[in-house]
Amino acid sequence: MMAGKTKKIPIRRCIACGAQKPKKELVRIVRTPEGALLVDRKGKVSGRGAYLCPSEACLKLALKKKLIERALEVPLTPEFVEVLETQWADMLEEAPSDAR
Repeated sequence: MMAGKTKKIPIRRCIACGAQKPKKELVRIVRTPEGALLVDRKGKVSGRGAYLCPSEACLKLALKKKLIERALEVPLTPEFVEVLETQWADMLEEAPSDAR
């Protein structure tokens, strides 16, 4: 038995604010191998990913400075931005108030 051995927690960096947090605390936006863009809340979809803090401030900054486009190497369509903002608002409503 290996007493005292703890499992390594993967750390990721928010592309907007630069904060380093455990992967589970961040939201992943992914460009799939087929080129589709989606919000990967489970962190399991294959493809190129970019991580953001689950806050409105980080999303606004990432969109304003085109950080998501740069990280995923693909232009964002106005339709995807609209879907992203809607999903983000829904996600923030579901989250406990101390997570905001």
